[in-house]
Amino acid sequence: MLLTLHPDNPNPRDLKKVIEVLNKDGVIILPTDTIYAMACKLESKKAIERMSKLSGKRIEKVNYSLLCADLSSISDYTSHIDKNVFRLLKASLPGAFTFILNANNQVGKYFGGNKKTIGIRVPDNVIAQTLIKELGQPLVVTTIHHEDEIIEYMTDPEEIHDKFEHQVDMVIDGGAGGNIPSTIIDCTSDEIEVIREGKGILP
Repeated sequence: MLLTLHPDNPNPRDLKKVIEVLNKDGVIILPTDTIYAMACKLESKKAIERMSKLSGKRIEKVNYSLLCADLSSISDYTSHIDKNVFRLLKASLPGAFTFILNANNQVGKYFGGNKKTIGIRVPDNVIAQTLIKELGQPLVVTTIHHEDEIIEYMTDPEEIHDKFEHQVDMVIDGGAGGNIPSTIIDCTSDEIEVIREGKGILP
């Protein structure tokens, strides 16, 4: 199913349809402030398992990230964050960053195994933010790639739908997507390290 949502003012009735899909263990593809991503709600183990099968990897091997509504919810899934890291998060989010943080025991419950780290995003995207807030929990996301290695990321919602319509429950058309991913910053050790340069520019 391809559902068109206005990127700045999504229709509440259509948003409700997306929420219904997610609450029924659905897997969707949605726009973020960087690229389109595959997503499900955090508290749906069945949907997370579906996403791992689509990626061809075991659930604990997939590089999932959590799309969170704000900084206050990040502490629900991470262990102690020192002052320097917190200042960096506060200055950078919402925005096009993925912060790799030390995970707490709660994360292992969702992803199996003894998962030590988790990627955290607070996207600057109205559709994604509205869905997270309506659900009352983060979205679990993973990247979708273009078959063309040069292009790397899929930006056309209709093309995404053509490829994934039989694999996911819904593709949200929120306009053309970007083709530059988030900047990934590893904050799991004493030395903060940028491990992928992307759309996000550090303050």
